[in-house]
Amino acid sequence: MALPDLLKSLSLPAIGAPLFIISNPDLVIAQCKAGIVGSFPALNARPAEQLEDWLKQIIEALDAHNQANPDQPAAPFAVNQIVHKSNERLTHDLDMCVKYQVPIIITSLGARPEVNEAAHSYGGITLHDIINDRFARKAIEKGADGLIAVAAGAGGHAGTLSPFALIQEIRQWFDGPVALSGAIATGDAVLSALAAGADLAYLGSAFIATKEARAADAYKQMLVDSKAGDIVYTNLFTGIHGNYLKGSIVDAGLDPDNLPESDPSKMDFGGDRTKAWKDIWGSGQGIGAIDRIMPAGEKVAQLQQQYEAARQRLAL
Repeated sequence: MALPDLLKSLSLPAIGAPLFIISNPDLVIAQCKAGIVGSFPALNARPAEQLEDWLKQIIEALDAHNQANPDQPAAPFAVNQIVHKSNERLTHDLDMCVKYQVPIIITSLGARPEVNEAAHSYGGITLHDIINDRFARKAIEKGADGLIAVAAGAGGHAGTLSPFALIQEIRQWFDGPVALSGAIATGDAVLSALAAGADLAYLGSAFIATKEARAADAYKQMLVDSKAGDIVYTNLFTGIHGNYLKGSIVDAGLDPDNLPESDPSKMDFGGDRTKAWKDIWGSGQGIGAIDRIMPAGEKVAQLQQQYEAARQRLAL
């Protein structure tokens, strides 16, 4: 299975991961204009009616960019849908994606055939994020077009498998589109993801520390000041294990070295429980590469320069 056409002309083989609360139209537009896939979680648009406004804003901005820059069109954008049963907005949000023919739908926390079918109804594609080979097989069986391998070191709900181990298991049976996530924050790491067998790199934390990101200034600065050793892996805050900044846990009055376990059956995405932890800040282990806050377009340009330098260094 070849890489879909809409993913072939990126300026850098990368997707800006959907960042809960943080990703917004400004960030997505900047990423797409710079030539990588920009994305946001549908649940970031609150109330639900705002999602339509966001989709219009993104589409109009990218259309205007393409008309003004026919030789350098924007990359496609993606919307992340949480398919977990606690997401009461899924039907509404999916209907909006169909209405505006969102090019890429990223699905998380459950594989649902009807979501894939909805995207396929207008020619869109779906990428499903997974943390192991078993979930990867289920996603493809249920109609996903590609996979996002969320490996150890990734921000958010990361798995525990090495990126190299996870991608090699997937590539033993699947030749479709795969994006790889796991502490990727430099152009060198983007190239390593491709060398390992992925088609695309999946970067999140690096874009939190950008001008457009809807994150608190203190959050962005903590990313600049922190290293991989400042990341804590816990399921306390959502019911699913994820990576978080130790400093934000301490600021919340908790001991990062002695956190209780949460009950996974009480996961609640988009509900009041999540709001209780709004000041707990997610991050992947790649943050040692973040040395300042910059515009998203400048971040992509930096990644491109690093990527090309790595290729030349390896004579590729």
